[in-house]
Amino acid sequence: MLVVVILLLFIPQTAMPIKVFFSRLISFSPSEIAAEKRTALDTYQWQLGSLEGEKLNLTDSEGKVILINFWATWCPPCVAEMPSLQSLYTDYGDRVDFYFVSMENPEKIAPFMGKKGYDFPVFIPVQEVPAAIRINSLPTTYVISKKGDIVIDKSGAADWNSKKVRKLLDQLLDE
Repeated sequence: MLVVVILLLFIPQTAMPIKVFFSRLISFSPSEIAAEKRTALDTYQWQLGSLEGEKLNLTDSEGKVILINFWATWCPPCVAEMPSLQSLYTDYGDRVDFYFVSMENPEKIAPFMGKKGYDFPVFIPVQEVPAAIRINSLPTTYVISKKGDIVIDKSGAADWNSKKVRKLLDQLLDE
């Protein structure tokens, strides 16, 4: 049985679903950074483009609660956490500014979004990512308070649709 699973990991059509499944199994709710250890976003000056080609700037979200997720369609942990992020976006999208950022070609992202039924906003960086939120791995997600403090800095798949994350977002929105 183990040999069959290992062999299936080498076939692209079966490897991705297996990796996504195991990533979901080990995904837990992300932890909040202790208040005294938080860093602040160094600048909101960051231009992004939507999949539709519209330009916007992170400065539009200054003074708001922000969730920034760096991801890719080819990344199994990214794909694994997407359903929980979609659920969070569905419930908080009108109160939290969500930025799902991918470096991929929009022609690759749009079919993925349609196939999965996701409706969260996806952006492509037009400028270099601000230093405070540069990434080394995918997925990486940041939750930023209204004051610009980075409250969550999570690399790897997580369960974003947890009571813990929802409670934190509610607290940040009330500040």
